[in-house]
Amino acid sequence: MKKICVYCSASDGLDESYYKEAQRLGELLGENGFDLVYGGSDFGLMGTVSKSAKLNGSKILGIMPKKIYELISHEGGSCDEFILTEDMRDRKEKLDKLSDATITLPGGFGTLEEISEIIDQKILGYTTKPIVFLNTNHFYDKLFEFFNQVVEQRFARKQTLGLFYLANTPEEAIQYIANYVPNKPPQTLDDIYVK
Repeated sequence: MKKICVYCSASDGLDESYYKEAQRLGELLGENGFDLVYGGSDFGLMGTVSKSAKLNGSKILGIMPKKIYELISHEGGSCDEFILTEDMRDRKEKLDKLSDATITLPGGFGTLEEISEIIDQKILGYTTKPIVFLNTNHFYDKLFEFFNQVVEQRFARKQTLGLFYLANTPEEAIQYIANYVPNKPPQTLDDIYVK
């Protein structure tokens, strides 16, 4: 695995601890020989992780839809390569196809939508790549409570919870990806849906 897609917030004004963890993740990406694929923004956690990864030797690929690009003053920032897409759907497809793993830092509705699609792709067997949530400040505790509720009420199989990983530190996230063993894709509908 070489290229890691990072989903995260482009919002500024967050608690400093979120930027600190994003910076550390960027350092670890570079130190461990991983390149970064991300949403292309210099704002928020996106900007922090990309600048840190770049400083530590990662190649940076940014992918941004034209509509967002036109709203900001953008000069490519820390990107070694920058791709403009027609829309968000095109952007998500490229983020997925051009990366070997995903790490999701804290983020808003866009971040949640992006990682939810990748989880569903893995449930259905379209990918076997590692999926990691970085749980800075216990940000994803409630979401994982909801995931458990989904399983408990039989909207998903219990095995679904093993398709993604909740890391408490950037080091743990990188270690999980470095040691990752791909899951076996589903062979029948019984491997996907609760019966």
